[in-house]
Amino acid sequence: MGEDGLGPVRLPVDRESYQFDDWTIGYTKSHILKSVCINGETCVAGEPGCCELCVYNFALALPHLPDMVFHKNVLRISHASGAQLEFNPLDALKLVRNEKLDLKVACSDEWRESRPEAAHTSDKVKPFDWTFTTEYAGTTNDRFRAEPTEQRIDMFKLMRKEEILFYHNLTLFEDELHDHGISLLSVKVRVMPSGFYILLRFFLRVDNVLLRSNDTRFHYEKGNDYVLKEFTHREAKVEQLKHIPPALFTNPDHIVDKLPVVRKVNEKLTIVKPE
Repeated sequence: MGEDGLGPVRLPVDRESYQFDDWTIGYTKSHILKSVCINGETCVAGEPGCCELCVYNFALALPHLPDMVFHKNVLRISHASGAQLEFNPLDALKLVRNEKLDLKVACSDEWRESRPEAAHTSDKVKPFDWTFTTEYAGTTNDRFRAEPTEQRIDMFKLMRKEEILFYHNLTLFEDELHDHGISLLSVKVRVMPSGFYILLRFFLRVDNVLLRSNDTRFHYEKGNDYVLKEFTHREAKVEQLKHIPPALFTNPDHIVDKLPVVRKVNEKLTIVKPE
């Protein structure tokens, strides 16, 4: 029983799935990626026994990884037809720019120099996007056909009170930018009797400089053969947000909708039935 005496304690689980009509919605989760090679830096790309850290380093070629990469955290939505939508940190980090960053802040050099890996490289300040900004919008297979659409996700419909059949929130990666802000990628899924809703959110706060979010929403309504997808990029410099209480800056759920929209893309992901 829980401390309130109202029911059994829900113990943490590392995987769970839920069947919703022809859809299977499931996740796996585990600890963060180790920060050192367990094979003494002898790993070879593509060979059996290559450690998980080196798999990431070989795939990404970034000078540094975020402080916390939850490499086994994956959300997967599969349809009986074979259509699949997945969210994982490796594909997200592949979209981080491995080039000089336009954003200039006083802490950037300090952040790079603070990394323990820097002491073992000859190019300690190799330029790259140290904010880990990504426009990752999920990974789909060829059983989904993506096309532009004028349809919009009905957020008012999603705000209606409805029974929650299944819910989970996964962090894919996180970095505190050497105590100068936060870079965070997370994904939430909610299943209701009418369908399911997914929010993939990249949130960046560089203290006293910038706030940015890349939100990708997915909405499936029961009976449809498609999923609506909406990508929204929002961004503002802190000086543009003086009318907003600074206390709100620490919570993405409170601040994101107050940021101006820079770009928006709407798509329809139609299920391609096998012949």
